[in-house]
Amino acid sequence: MYKHVLVPISFGEDRNSDGAIDVARLLADEGGRITLLHVVESVASYAVNYLPADYAEKRRLEIEVALGQMVADIPNGEGAVATGHASRAILDWSDKHDVDCVVIASHRPGMQDLLLGSTAAKVVRHSKCAVHVLR
Repeated sequence: MYKHVLVPISFGEDRNSDGAIDVARLLADEGGRITLLHVVESVASYAVNYLPADYAEKRRLEIEVALGQMVADIPNGEGAVATGHASRAILDWSDKHDVDCVVIASHRPGMQDLLLGSTAAKVVRHSKCAVHVLR
């Protein structure tokens, strides 16, 4: 169905990353690419001074290793790391890399989110490609 499926990955316990990857496998064309993307939120400027100088670099390396392990058994799978606000980074990355479907896991929302988590809701509203939301 899709040539390039993007799966935003959150390492939080309340996220269904494995389920999202399974859905991406079903939706990807034979030979289609699946990219797992983790977004590292920017650290507030007032907090940067309290972190070790190499914190960001070490954290990014840890994430790249974890994504590499996750894509090891996905044919045409790749991992990627972006920096910024989650929903905006997902949208920008998908636009730049010719993604034609985003499979995003959503947490159980609170009243402020109504039906979807805030990141998933923003991706659904603003994406230029198809979005599949998994709960």
